[in-house]
Amino acid sequence: MIQRVVTQAMLSGASRVIVATDHQDIKLALKGSQCDVVMTQADLPSGTDRLAAAAASLDLSDDTIVVNLQGDEPLMPPECLDQVAQGIARAQTEMATLACRFDHVEQLSDPNCVKVVTSLTNRALYFSRAAIPFNRDQDPIEADDHLRHIGLYAYRVGFLNQFVQWPTTRLERLEKLEQLRALAHGAEILVEKAIRPVPPGVDTAEDLKQVRQHFKEGNLP
Repeated sequence: MIQRVVTQAMLSGASRVIVATDHQDIKLALKGSQCDVVMTQADLPSGTDRLAAAAASLDLSDDTIVVNLQGDEPLMPPECLDQVAQGIARAQTEMATLACRFDHVEQLSDPNCVKVVTSLTNRALYFSRAAIPFNRDQDPIEADDHLRHIGLYAYRVGFLNQFVQWPTTRLERLEKLEQLRALAHGAEILVEKAIRPVPPGVDTAEDLKQVRQHFKEGNLP
């Protein structure tokens, strides 16, 4: 899994690919690869805290842009990594992330599919596991009325260090969505419409089965 994810990251325009982990098995799995591995503490509360710890150990400057690609995303298109990095550089926001249209109407009621609503300037207004926005009068649905959030983020290191110092917020705890902490503190999150289709990550055994079949058939992400 991690080797597949690293391969996708290496195909992007990133100047450096780094895996942050607390597990020696992951480090061993990447022996001989072209990426760097940074070992972090095992008791960090989230992947964002792990990212901040890795950035600190590498002594990255506050202006450095880092993209957080999670280790369960072996099909993430490299173009999307470049998209969020270029987006945050262009928009000068604290964070950038991705969204896309839903593939199936059933996903709207699936709490595992996170939804996002945006402003006219493509800034996030809210993220939720519920179906937002609510169509009160059952108006005809337009293509971008409902957007699926894709958990790929770009940050500047200075903001990342600030973010992990903030306590969790009520909305974050209710929705179990970390990005709501940033919105609660007034941060701007740019939401880019993904330029390539983004297959789901591997969250379940069924997801893993589908990804294995994807590679077995010789498909490219």
